[in-house]
Amino acid sequence: MGLHQDFFGSSFKPSLEKENKGGVESLAQQWAKKYLQNLQVDEDDKQTTDTVSLKEVVSEAGRKKTANKLMESLRSVSAKAWNKTEALLAAEVKRHNIKPNLINPWEIAADSFNIYRTVLDVYTKQAPLRQLSTVIKLAREDESLYKKALEIYTEQVAPSHLATAIGANVGAMRRKYTQDDPRVIGFVNMQFHYTSEMLLKPLSSLERSFVGAYFKVIDDHLYMPLQRAYAAAAKHDYDSYALSAVQQLLPASTQIAKNVFQKIVEIYPNYRSYTGLLSDPVVKISSIRDVEMFQVYLWVCGLEKDISAIQQELFPLCVMLYPTLKVQWELVRQMLHLLGQEISDRLTPKQANTLMPYFQVLWQMFSPEVFGELDFERKSDKVDDEFWQALFS
Repeated sequence: MGLHQDFFGSSFKPSLEKENKGGVESLAQQWAKKYLQNLQVDEDDKQTTDTVSLKEVVSEAGRKKTANKLMESLRSVSAKAWNKTEALLAAEVKRHNIKPNLINPWEIAADSFNIYRTVLDVYTKQAPLRQLSTVIKLAREDESLYKKALEIYTEQVAPSHLATAIGANVGAMRRKYTQDDPRVIGFVNMQFHYTSEMLLKPLSSLERSFVGAYFKVIDDHLYMPLQRAYAAAAKHDYDSYALSAVQQLLPASTQIAKNVFQKIVEIYPNYRSYTGLLSDPVVKISSIRDVEMFQVYLWVCGLEKDISAIQQELFPLCVMLYPTLKVQWELVRQMLHLLGQEISDRLTPKQANTLMPYFQVLWQMFSPEVFGELDFERKSDKVDDEFWQALFS
């Protein structure tokens, strides 16, 4: 390790803006609403082998049945997940000089068990009718989705509710595992990743669609410093350009990630990571999540006016995990190029001035000069130098 240290010195740390005086919808609420916008049954899965109807699966009895099934297997699955995590990352402890005593498998397993228990408890509860406007919007766009959407929103607790129920708990757990060495969160992330993967596998496709949406809430709050972003946003005044930039980008963050991912797949159609091809469903989900993760770290830096979130947390994690997962730096660099375009297209010049300097930090830290990939652009599109000069001028 050490690649991230002293890149830009301590001068890149302007003071925080004045306290938020209210009148601005919290970022936590905005993030929660995103789940309602993105929740839908997986239309690519024809579900021809399912014998259980949608209505039965999302009913209170159906959700309790699913949750009980998952709770019964949670302990054994948790143990198997840690075995996979250890097999994947054990060598990284020595290679990156991580203190072994900071990685306690029993503690990580116990914390993950409590989070899953809370999630499944929320999943089983009945919810009042909500967000009919979203259902109506779906009805206009696709009649076939309307009935499904109506049943989901009237009979199932939306994952947006879960975001408020577990966000603080996962945020606290995240702070605990990043306090002494931010790289430890990588082991926690993989524990949750494998646990979710193994819990979902035996479920019907309908159950996987719904429960998977809830597990994504865990992923988001675990991989992304959302609570840190919320805390930083609360210190900004309502007319802060940094705050308005984040509020502008937050509702579009998932779509931005999907746009970037789709272009990456077009550039690298045959690229294979540790898990599979980029187009494989599991790889697609984790790739889109990672692009969202980079966005949230960028927001934190802009709101805190400090590069420490990227320098001390994101970069070391990427250095530890991406080579192990066979994610080449060329791919990361191309992702950043596309992400920069997506973000700059959505911001005013004053908003961009609050975030893009930190984006330039990312761009420089993942440069070929750092990783020695001098032939980086051999397989990728040429980066437009004039674009970057204009972006950072």
